[in-house]
Amino acid sequence: MTDSTRYVKIVEWSEEDQCYVGSAPGLLLGGCHGNDERQVFAELCEIVEETIDLYRQDGKELPPPTAGHDLANSIEGVA
Repeated sequence: MTDSTRYVKIVEWSEEDQCYVGSAPGLLLGGCHGNDERQVFAELCEIVEETIDLYRQDGKELPPPTAGHDLANSIEGVA
């Protein structure tokens, strides 16, 4: 398991932007966007890896993991 798998990665359609938006809450602000859902996810995975590398280069501790908290079922209860 890599450190990047410890962080939730979300790709969702944005009506406002009319494209897919990728984010990794708890790890980075912002994210990426595009018209192809799979491409956005692939780009997001790269951004997460790069962000983790930057934390390490700066000697900073990584934020707490966001994966493994049964987020999907938590969200389902809200909808």
